[in-house]
Amino acid sequence: MIQNYLYTYLNKAKYEMIDKGKTFYAEIKGLRGVWATGKTLEECRQNLLSSMESWLIYRLKKNLPIPNFTVKSKRLSIRRYA
Repeated sequence: MIQNYLYTYLNKAKYEMIDKGKTFYAEIKGLRGVWATGKTLEECRQNLLSSMESWLIYRLKKNLPIPNFTVKSKRLSIRRYA
């Protein structure tokens, strides 16, 4: 579930070259503060994934809203065994 969320947004990332074509930059609109850079596209993508993971953990710890993230609740029943 969390991995699906991360990869859904990772696929929405916008990439561009900065520093006269020496560095890749990526950001994800809708996830404020999530951005990354890298010397290669793959490095940038990995850094972006790490940034998203940190962003998600922070928001969960602080009980902040996470866009388009829902958890289906299930009712649990507990049985006592002798």
